[in-house]
Amino acid sequence: MIKTDREIKILREGGKILREVLNTVAEKVKEGAKKEISSLELEELARKIVHKYQAEPSFLNYPVSIAKNKQIIKYPAALCISLNNEIVHGIPRPDKIIKNGDLVKFDFGVKYKNLYTDAALTVTVGQTRPVAKKLLEVTKNALKIGLKEIKPGNKLGKYGFVVENYVRENDFQVVKKLVGHGVGYAVHEPPNIPNYGRPNKGLKLKEGMVLALEPMVNELSEDIQLDNHDGFAYTTIDGGWAAHFEETVVVTKNGCEILTK
Repeated sequence: MIKTDREIKILREGGKILREVLNTVAEKVKEGAKKEISSLELEELARKIVHKYQAEPSFLNYPVSIAKNKQIIKYPAALCISLNNEIVHGIPRPDKIIKNGDLVKFDFGVKYKNLYTDAALTVTVGQTRPVAKKLLEVTKNALKIGLKEIKPGNKLGKYGFVVENYVRENDFQVVKKLVGHGVGYAVHEPPNIPNYGRPNKGLKLKEGMVLALEPMVNELSEDIQLDNHDGFAYTTIDGGWAAHFEETVVVTKNGCEILTK
């Protein structure tokens, strides 16, 4: 799990590329308040940016296991775009239109010089439900609060503990069936990083560990389901909306550094 200084430097470079992609598509989608935007247009924009830097989108053709029939299928897009009650892994399509009032989640991964970074953000489009704005801010702040616990000697359970407590204090629920993860040499590496836990449980953090931390928060219950429409997106089971923020970080001597800023 420990990355070298050279590897961390490359991950930092890849993280800047990733942040440019997310910031660009986020700004573009805000125009949807006045003009509806096809999610496929944003997919094409993300690919264009990442290829400009001789990098690759790491989610494209990523193998996914479908438990119910034990199939392995490949994710067909570079950019995950999830709307409203979709939590993660929504697929861009020509008929998936982003419009005024939507709560949009973008999740993107970059492979740069054979090392991987991963990040996500949530944006509102124009005038939306007040609860959607609160959901966005709570999820964003939950990640900030959690990051304060990422430092050598702490256990990962402390991160999950503070994240879930903050979310529940704001009358929302963390998703427990989807978790963060290690990252760097592959899209997903050990350890799994739940957004809940106990302070003295879990892996002890060490300097040089690279982690993808990603609170996913539901408006109503924590229950989720795999969407039958595309077979990839996870949605809330009750129609409530969801928000998602993620950063790739490295554990440093006194805390952590965000590599995808």
